[in-house]
Amino acid sequence: MNESVQLLFAGLSTGSIYALVALGFNIIFKSTGALNFAQGEWVMLGGMVAATLYAAKVPLLLSLVAAVLVAMAFGALSERLVVRRLKRPSAMSITIVTIALAICTKSLVMLVLGKNPAGLPSFSGSEAVHLAGAVFESQTLWIVGIAAVVMGGAGYFFNRTLLGKAMRAAAAQPEAAALVGISPRMTMALSFTLAAGIGALAGVIVTPLTLTSFDHGTILGFKAFCAAMLGGLGSLPGAVVGGLALGLAESFAGGMLSSHFKDAVSFIVLLLVLVRWPNGLLGQGQIEKV
Repeated sequence: MNESVQLLFAGLSTGSIYALVALGFNIIFKSTGALNFAQGEWVMLGGMVAATLYAAKVPLLLSLVAAVLVAMAFGALSERLVVRRLKRPSAMSITIVTIALAICTKSLVMLVLGKNPAGLPSFSGSEAVHLAGAVFESQTLWIVGIAAVVMGGAGYFFNRTLLGKAMRAAAAQPEAAALVGISPRMTMALSFTLAAGIGALAGVIVTPLTLTSFDHGTILGFKAFCAAMLGGLGSLPGAVVGGLALGLAESFAGGMLSSHFKDAVSFIVLLLVLVRWPNGLLGQGQIEKV
């Protein structure tokens, strides 16, 4: 077995998940200028809902779709009932509110769905895949493939569709966008809905590999935040670059040095970004110092 190829596929799988979650961070950052620290909990919510439905004998595909829809509804309600209630919403106040949302989401899932870890079967069976001297689970291919489709779809949506362009316009110049009939509130609600759905999708595709539980989202959300910072907050291509780079760095650090280094990589990357590339590799925004 080729160890380098094995680590490469592991890094691509992990990096694809980070990229999806980082994409959710960037969608909300582009529309509000705020950091959504509930993003990781939406990943956990998707996995937990899907696993709970599947354990209740609901067909796998229906469980996955229902989990994503539940998370999207949760994201939309979070924006409508919490974020929109802020009298003078600012990036800082929205960021603080999302921290509270993260805590509430974790507690709610623990109370309703329980504390025990939950899992899902691999989408195409448990038979291992042999490729280029590496052996890995078939779910890895699903993760990489679905992530690639979502990333491509997000790029098309924001660059080619009228609604996507409207969201970009509202994020860049909300006052000017409002003058031409684009509702900043509508685009913000859509941003939270999309981010929650993408997070839940990441949760349902990774759960067959890692299991999930009510406390699974916090560390995953932090690592995806590091990936978003590395690629550049607000940059959709940056989410891909940052996620894959962090996933590969973790994989090779854990395989060639020690597994104890895997989690440390995210902290090291975050420190390097803050010191050396405060705008990220592909970010173009200016950092506001206070």
